[in-house]
Amino acid sequence: MRINITDCGAVADGVTNNAAAIQTAIDTCERQGGGTVVVPAGRFLSGTIVLKSHVELHLEHGSVLVQSHNPEEIKSFNGDVSSSASNGMDGAQDGSFLYACHGEDIAITGTGTIDGRGREVYFDDDTDGGFHESPLAVKGFRPRTSYLEDIDGLTVKDITFFDSCFWTLHMAGCRNVLVDGIRIRNNDRGPNNDGIDPDSCQHVIIRGCMIETGDDAIVLKTTKPITEKYGDCEDIVITGCVLHSRDSALKIGTETWGSIRDVIFADCVIKDCSRGAGLWVRDGGTIERVHIHHIAGTTRRYAEFINREKPTGWWGKGEPLYLSAAYRNEEKRFPGCIRNIRADHLDITGEAGFFFAADKDGIIEDITVTDSRLRLERRSRHTPEYYDEQPSPQSVYRAPLSWYYNRGAERVKLDCELEMDAFMENYFSRGMLKNGAADGLDECPAG
Repeated sequence: MRINITDCGAVADGVTNNAAAIQTAIDTCERQGGGTVVVPAGRFLSGTIVLKSHVELHLEHGSVLVQSHNPEEIKSFNGDVSSSASNGMDGAQDGSFLYACHGEDIAITGTGTIDGRGREVYFDDDTDGGFHESPLAVKGFRPRTSYLEDIDGLTVKDITFFDSCFWTLHMAGCRNVLVDGIRIRNNDRGPNNDGIDPDSCQHVIIRGCMIETGDDAIVLKTTKPITEKYGDCEDIVITGCVLHSRDSALKIGTETWGSIRDVIFADCVIKDCSRGAGLWVRDGGTIERVHIHHIAGTTRRYAEFINREKPTGWWGKGEPLYLSAAYRNEEKRFPGCIRNIRADHLDITGEAGFFFAADKDGIIEDITVTDSRLRLERRSRHTPEYYDEQPSPQSVYRAPLSWYYNRGAERVKLDCELEMDAFMENYFSRGMLKNGAADGLDECPAG
C-alpha cells in the first residue's frame, strides 16, 4: 500500500501542523498490513509522528519535514518512554519528533530532509572570549529529532537530517539496524546535537554516512534504564563514513551500565574533531573487542568557556585515540574495564597524543596500535596546556604533555611513526609519560 500524505489532508505551507494527516496515513498503512507513506516535495510542518510496524516513511526529493517547537505538539511520552529523558540538559525534553516503540520492520527513507530547527534554540553569547568556537548557549524547548525504542528491523536510508536541536538519531534497544548513506548536517557549535546514538542496540551497520555535528558524531552507549530492559550494546559495524564533530568522531561511553563489545570502526575520514575515537567506562560496564582501522584525518583543540559557570566546553584536546577508565564523581564507584582494543593504520594530524588513563579501580589492558602515523602540528590558535578527563574528579588539568600518556594501562603495544612541527616541539615530549614520569614502552619505534 502506498499513501501520499496530501491525500490525507497535509498542506505544504510550512505553517500548518500536519501531524494528524501524516499519522492518519501511517495508521492506515499499518491496518492494511504495511506499506509506504510518501512525503512529496514541499515544506510540511508537523508535531510528533508515531511510526508503526511494517511502514516506510519515504521523503521524496525536495520534501522537507519540519519539526514543531511547540511543546503542545510534541508528545512527552512519560512512563511509556524508558529513555534517559533530558539527562539534566537545558531545555531538553523526553518527547521526540519521530517516535516508535515496540515495533518491527520500520523504515525512514528517501532523499528529502528532516529539519530540526536548531537555529531557533541556539545563540552565541560570546562566552569564549571572541573565538566563537565553544558550544552555543540554548533557549526554549528542544526535543529529540527521533527516539526509536525496541525496533527489530530498522532501516534509515539516504535521508538528510538538518539542524537538530538535540540528539538526532537515537536508537534505544533496537536490533538488526541498517543506517545507510544518510547525511546529518547539524550546527557544529550545537550542544547535545549528537549524530547517531545506538543505546543498548545489537546487530547494527552504519555505513556511507556524512555527519557534521557539534556534539559527538556517533556514540555507542548503555544508559541505565535502556540496558536494564534490552541488555548490552554489541555487534556494531561503522564503515565508510566522513565525520566532523567538535567532540569525538566515534565515542563509546561514557554511559556504561552495560557492556559494549564487538565493534568495528573502519575506513573512515575524520575532520577537525576534538578526538578521533574515545572510549570511556564510568558505570561498571566493560568495553571490549573493539577494532579501529584505516582512519585518516585531523583533530584539533577548541576554545573553552570563560564567561559561564561551566569551566570547559567540548570534551577533548585533539587526541587520536583516548581511553579512560575513571571514577565518574567523588563517590568513586568501580568505573569498569576497557580491554582487547586493536587499532591499525591510523593516519592522524592533530594537536594531542594518545591518552590512556585508568584510576585505581579502573582497568585498561591489552591495547595494540600498529602501522600508524601521528603528526603533531599547530592547527588552532590555542596553546597546548591541558589534559581532559571529563567527566571525573580530575576534570581538566594542567600537566606536562607527551605524545603518549599512560596512567595505569597494562599490556600496551604502540607502533606509530611520530612527527612534530616546531611549535609542538616546544610543548610535547617525544618520550611517553607514565604515571607522570618518563618511561619506556612495551614497543615504540617512534621516529
